[in-house]
Amino acid sequence: MSAAGIEEATSGGLRRLVGVAPGLGIGKINNGGDAMSKSLARVVEALRAGEVDAQAIEMQYESRTSAQAAEAAGCGLDQIVKSILFQGESGRLYLFLTAGGNQVDPARASALAGEALGRADGRTVRDVTGFAIGGVAPVGHLTPIPVWMDPRLMAFPQVWAAAGTPRHIFAIAPQALHRLTGANLAPLTQEPSVTG
Repeated sequence: MSAAGIEEATSGGLRRLVGVAPGLGIGKINNGGDAMSKSLARVVEALRAGEVDAQAIEMQYESRTSAQAAEAAGCGLDQIVKSILFQGESGRLYLFLTAGGNQVDPARASALAGEALGRADGRTVRDVTGFAIGGVAPVGHLTPIPVWMDPRLMAFPQVWAAAGTPRHIFAIAPQALHRLTGANLAPLTQEPSVTG
């Protein structure tokens, strides 16, 4: 095992494992020794501090959609954790973690938050969480924010979430994610539409 990480071949291309597991450090680990991004480092540190044995995986290509992330991770769409941020009329941000195939129901989200919500703009997301849209992790935010979690995620032995950049994801047991984020489990998604 070198400081450059561990490489493994996958159907989505070559991926580099980034150190969170015991014995792997934060140092220079990306693409031939480049320093780890601050966003990725915060996620790695949050996982370590939460005593979660996980590894952030660098993918060959960005995965800004759930479908792209699922393909790269080799998992089902609903095993992808989407980090959806809404902003209240008060200016406060609220984070909703949902299964990749589900959509957050704005009315349910507003009821949970206790105020009317709208989509947060990219600058506010970056200022509050430290992450750019497309790489928002469920952990490692600059500012603590309220979090809710889709119960659908609890149906899997393992789920995958963004690790602070559009090119990094990590696998985690949903129970560990729930514990680490302090999320409230709540029905927060739209009901599937029935066509016929």
